[in-house]
Amino acid sequence: SLIFIIWAISSWFRRGPSTPDPSTPAGAPRVPSRNLFPKDTLMDLYVYVSQEEVFSDFNNTDALFWFHRDLVYGDWTTGEDGDGCYQHYKEMDIPEKIQQNGSLYIHIYFTKSGFHPDPKRKGQYRRLATVHATRMLNKYKRRKFLKTKNLLTGETEADPEMIKRAESHGPVEIISHWHPNLTINMVDDHTAWVKGSVPPPLDQYVKFDAVSGDYYPIVYFNDYWNLQKDYYPINETLKSLPLRLSYCPLSLWRWQLYAAQNARSPWNFLPEDTYEQSDEDQDSVKVALLETNPYLLGLTIVVSIVHSIFEFLAFKNDIQFWNSRQSLEGLSVRSIIFGVFQSLVVLLYILDNETNFVVQVSVFIGLLIDLWKITKVMDVKLDRENKFAGVFPRLVFKDKSTYVESSTKIYDDMAFKYLSWLLYPLFGCYAVYSLLYVEHKGWYSWVLSMLYGFLLTFGFITMTPQLFINYKMKSVAHLPWRMLTYKALNTFIDDLFAFVIKMPMMYRIGCLRDDVVFFIYLYQRWIYRVDPNRVNEFGTSGVDHAQNNTAAPAPDAASAAITDKPEGEKKND
Repeated sequence: SLIFIIWAISSWFRRGPSTPDPSTPAGAPRVPSRNLFPKDTLMDLYVYVSQEEVFSDFNNTDALFWFHRDLVYGDWTTGEDGDGCYQHYKEMDIPEKIQQNGSLYIHIYFTKSGFHPDPKRKGQYRRLATVHATRMLNKYKRRKFLKTKNLLTGETEADPEMIKRAESHGPVEIISHWHPNLTINMVDDHTAWVKGSVPPPLDQYVKFDAVSGDYYPIVYFNDYWNLQKDYYPINETLKSLPLRLSYCPLSLWRWQLYAAQNARSPWNFLPEDTYEQSDEDQDSVKVALLETNPYLLGLTIVVSIVHSIFEFLAFKNDIQFWNSRQSLEGLSVRSIIFGVFQSLVVLLYILDNETNFVVQVSVFIGLLIDLWKITKVMDVKLDRENKFAGVFPRLVFKDKSTYVESSTKIYDDMAFKYLSWLLYPLFGCYAVYSLLYVEHKGWYSWVLSMLYGFLLTFGFITMTPQLFINYKMKSVAHLPWRMLTYKALNTFIDDLFAFVIKMPMMYRIGCLRDDVVFFIYLYQRWIYRVDPNRVNEFGTSGVDHAQNNTAAPAPDAASAAITDKPEGEKKND
């Protein structure tokens, strides 16, 4: 399943040294330990809910949420459904402090049968017979207010109550949220762990007794399948907090999967709000695991891996193509310059709209490659004599000679002239529409969203100059076909995702128009047959290769051969 693949990859990157044991002298042998609760141990479960993070009010019957006697450690056959699981449901009254963004904690105690978790009860409490775990039940989440309005009228369709909260709490508000389900897992594990050698992230959960050196059973709060969209805010309108608590045994390998997924690398430098984005992104994966047909899910996993490989190969071949390019004949330089502008707009747009960090990095790398291409298609120099503002040297861009001296520049200029007749009116109409009917945070956001929406809708038009040049030259040999093929395959994969995963209709249309343009490229490749006289993507032709492979004749013979050519063959050259 996908969770196994994610665990395998993430555990590889999270590998690190296990937490050393400071109490063990250097060089001393480490003795394997054992589980303090042997297999089939009879246990009692005590569950308390309190506003205190450190619990001590064991005599308060109102704090006792659930008590279950004589559970069997490692039992997989009893319970309501014969799987070793038990459930308890209760609706709790909400204290006023919790409604005002306070915290609520759950305290779990497993004791060997006959013992009590209260240390004050002499004769009934035993340290090695008690396992304790605590967790906050509510979850604090950021709610961001996007102050959008119509830039001409100043009006907005946002809820007036939300506007008031935005004015009083600022653009970001921290709100306590609640989820009504939680699972308590007790890991059925009797591994002879060695203190100080437990691999991460498992070392965070395996707790050793300081005196005996043995370890306590692992209690794991499992909320992996609690989707972010199912959390709701705790406020004055709520009358009670429902909680369905489940107890289930858990195997070691499944616990490792969950622990690896919930672990965060200690070397991670990302800010906290990026983790919230990551949680929301994981929601789509969990929904796919829960709701998607297994065969379709398997196909999606394979296709995702293939998509990543093709994207890498497209980057690689794109760089190789431009790095080895000797001639610009047949290539639209203006389209490359426009591509830089398009990549810059997309990057600024996703930064303004706080898109996923991985997407931001991918777009940024694409922009760097596009900027590097400029240095391959144009001569870029620093003019230190005519400085900008008298301080900074000016950047001077000049067309390369292989581009200026070829007919490609004429066709390129001609294509963009015809293109402007269609592009500028569409751009003006879309800008007016966006200003009249769409709300924005400000003029900067309007410019970005207008440009991004226009490029997404009509971006295929910028590909037409290359189609026009191909038509005029009656050749496609100059194109980077490997890179185009990988990108086209990725576009077809995007088509699959576009109709499997919920996404905007505009994006689906964007995938479809890329397919249409690539099919036109394929049609041009079919109608313009191979001609050895045409220049390929490396700036050489079949005739050049033939001449290089043939031994050079004597100078007199060569000159005679050239001189004695019939008139018709000279014209063909």
